[in-house]
Amino acid sequence: MRIALIAPPFIAVPPAAYGGTELFIAHLANGLHTRGHDVTVYANGDSQLHCKLKWRYRHADWPVASGCAAQLKNADHTAWAMHDAWRSADLIHLNDIVGAPFTLFADQPAVLTIHHPHEPVLSEQYARYPAIHYVAISAAQARREPMRNTSVVHHGLPIEEYTFRDEDEKGDYLAFLGRMAPCKGAHLAIEAARRARLPLKLAGEIQPVFHEYWEQQVAPHIDGEQIQYIGEADHALKNELLSHARALLFPIQWDEPFGLVMIEAMACGTPVLAFDGGSVREIVKDGECGWICRDVGEMAERAIAPSVPPESCRARAVAQFSCDRMIDRYVEIYERAFHRPPAGLTHADAGVGV
Repeated sequence: MRIALIAPPFIAVPPAAYGGTELFIAHLANGLHTRGHDVTVYANGDSQLHCKLKWRYRHADWPVASGCAAQLKNADHTAWAMHDAWRSADLIHLNDIVGAPFTLFADQPAVLTIHHPHEPVLSEQYARYPAIHYVAISAAQARREPMRNTSVVHHGLPIEEYTFRDEDEKGDYLAFLGRMAPCKGAHLAIEAARRARLPLKLAGEIQPVFHEYWEQQVAPHIDGEQIQYIGEADHALKNELLSHARALLFPIQWDEPFGLVMIEAMACGTPVLAFDGGSVREIVKDGECGWICRDVGEMAERAIAPSVPPESCRARAVAQFSCDRMIDRYVEIYERAFHRPPAGLTHADAGVGV
């Protein structure tokens, strides 16, 4: 099958550091290519993939300087990509809402993976394009969306690219990996580590929009000893951080759409200590690959004695969150979409004047 995968134009595919959507696209594209599909990824020119790459903007541009300029750039990139894909693809796979209106003019079926938490204004737009085959990345996310034709596919990883370390190789520190944003809970990870009297290594992007949060709630606690900030993490640093950690702290303050870092930690044999919310109960099984914690106090107690074998964490990642499993599901969705012709906008969908 000839598959067009359209990424946003801002971050390289795969990303050098931050970029969960772009990492997903890279894993999916490379996996489909390995299986013999003719895959073209539309991204920026800094991307590096095993399959064909087309770009309209030569370089990555993150973080974006202006919201309005970013929206216009994404619309321009997506319109160009859709126009090119119409001439050569059997199926178009979108990764944000921007491409949805263009599907009205396409003969090919379209699939759209939803990467963000529930937002009513976006859900209203999704519902306007019922011919698109929607994919949620967790059942929790899907339950909040109004579209009837929404499948659920968990993210998967090339597990072999993640370093496994057994109990004897683990360090004595806790890890936090994520954006320095209130919804990710770095400030709560710091509190849990202090209560447990264990070192904490923080890694992740400091986004300009959350600079005040960083300055007021995170940075003052970094002492270079118990609480360390090691910067953004590329794949090598991520492997080092997660594989040696005693546990990953995931004290989220929102309905997490998926939480890729949880399965990355599990692939390294590292248990996940998480607050409940969104996808967490679909990923973390108590006593098997970590613990779902009620509050900071319980997270601190579990951090002192996680009591989860690294082998059990890795086994769950292999069984439930492999790239092969993810790709199998997407191929099923592609085939179903390909054999159900898309329905265009009809007069019943819009006002018609005479």
